[in-house]
Amino acid sequence: MPSASTEAPTTVGATASAPATDSRDARGTRDSRMAPGGPGYRRMSFALFLAGVATFALLYSTQALLPLVSTDFGVSASEASWTVSAATGGLALFVLPMSALSERFGRRTLMTASLVVAVAVGLLVPFAPSIGALVALRAVQGAALAGLPASATAYLAEEVRPKALITAIGLFVAGNSVGGMSGRVITGWVAQELGWRVAVGTVGVIAVACAVAFRLLLPAPRHFTPGSLRPRVLVRTVRDHLSNPLLRRLYAIGALFMMVFGGVYTVIGYRLTEAPFSLPQGIIGSIFLVYLVGTVSASTAGRLVGRLGRRGSLYLAGGTTASGLLLSLADSLPLVLLGLVLITAGFFAGHAVASSAVSHTAVRGRAQASALYQSAYYVGSSAGSTMGAVAFHAGGWGGTVVLGLLAVLGVVTITVFGSHAARVQSRRKPAPAH
Repeated sequence: MPSASTEAPTTVGATASAPATDSRDARGTRDSRMAPGGPGYRRMSFALFLAGVATFALLYSTQALLPLVSTDFGVSASEASWTVSAATGGLALFVLPMSALSERFGRRTLMTASLVVAVAVGLLVPFAPSIGALVALRAVQGAALAGLPASATAYLAEEVRPKALITAIGLFVAGNSVGGMSGRVITGWVAQELGWRVAVGTVGVIAVACAVAFRLLLPAPRHFTPGSLRPRVLVRTVRDHLSNPLLRRLYAIGALFMMVFGGVYTVIGYRLTEAPFSLPQGIIGSIFLVYLVGTVSASTAGRLVGRLGRRGSLYLAGGTTASGLLLSLADSLPLVLLGLVLITAGFFAGHAVASSAVSHTAVRGRAQASALYQSAYYVGSSAGSTMGAVAFHAGGWGGTVVLGLLAVLGVVTITVFGSHAARVQSRRKPAPAH
């Protein structure tokens, strides 16, 4: 099968195990960037893994608790869902400005500052006196976390050899899945015994430990060159990225995948508390153990692209997600769980493939390229959380599934269009001289 896109270099599809031996470029210069087995690679991988854990644990700390939040404040599912949408919306709004700061002050500096502020706000969230105050705190927390995703992928693109990039970004995305899983499982059981406020406070304490370990472990950047904070430069860089058809498609794919994921996991708690399931909060929280599937699918994205190409990997991710949505319609708990497994595996694989492609495609302004992807991604999350709750209120779980299937159809349509555009472009290339 051909490479996923002929508009970007094919080295992004290399297998996961890049050698740590000496590597030189076309001019014979030694490549001093990190590679698996080389100095600093494990520390870097674990540090960014922990950053991913903290980011997703904080960002979605209220998602598994929405039924309890609804009861405590006397609000509907769609109103309570704003505690998730506000956080992801704040991240989407601020990720681009934060990426500009990272170009000037450095990736590690901005990631550290973002974690510190987000953790501090997270320790205030349990004391929110009203749903309005809770939504406001969550929006601030999301804005603070905006400094992490784009800076992390830009750091990896600069400090890791190209053949190991998908694997490195996959490990960061795997940290996202572990954070999302552990945060929801822990909050579910803690909330069942002590209430949702103690549960989100517990997540805040865990995030403190992750933030400290992250700062101690992450190697200092060796290939970062400070950029300009001039608005004109930022606008030009963003315009250049948005004029790239491949990047635009990747941004849309990230948004659509996250719309499915955000909608499903915002509403699933309400579905499982109702008949015929009627599950307690602790058991509902444990449902999120299926995130471990996402850890595996994200971390193996490099091998998947190596075998199927980028477009083939996206087709597989979309088909897996759609299959999971259809299975989740059953009134059988085992089938619903299997559906969630497939949705999670498809989403994390698609996200890892798309996000790594963005980092590899952008030859300059990588932080802005990644920031635009993250902005689209979290706009999709915010829209999915709100629209999924509205669809659930209007048509039950079937309404949420229809919304998800339409988003997957969008992913497939965009990927098909990308395949056609790549074929047209290849035909236009002049034949090589003999």
